[in-house]
Amino acid sequence: MDESPDTRQLLAARIEQKQKVVRSYLGRERPRRNKLANISIVGSALAAMLTAGPAAGGTGFTQAVQGIFSLADSSVVWRVLCLGAVLLSVAAALATNFANSHSLADRVSAAETCKAQLEGLQDTLSFGHIAIDDALKLYHQYTAQVAFMDELPSR
Repeated sequence: MDESPDTRQLLAARIEQKQKVVRSYLGRERPRRNKLANISIVGSALAAMLTAGPAAGGTGFTQAVQGIFSLADSSVVWRVLCLGAVLLSVAAALATNFANSHSLADRVSAAETCKAQLEGLQDTLSFGHIAIDDALKLYHQYTAQVAFMDELPSR
């Protein structure tokens, strides 16, 4: 392949363009991944907490809560706790399934890896420590990990 400075610059520009795409993707998807993970974790934990009181304390627990909130019927306590646990469990399940159905965690990890690899390649290329043919092979190898980005519409 042509080892001219123009060819090196062209490849460097391509690397930089792909890095912009990867950074943009990570800027959108990292917060989404984190939000879905947090909803799943917090929802599951709170659902467990809502069921722990009646499970451990039995009728004594529900009567105590009934007295604290001046409720006419202890069944209201059970219903509210069960409804809360169901809603939180559903939210946690949905968040987990949304993240898994789109392989969000795997895609974010692949993008983070690609970003780091492209940064290293760009440094090596700019200092002339790699032949253009080798750099191009590495570029294709690194970007193949994030081929799904080519399919994604920009938001």
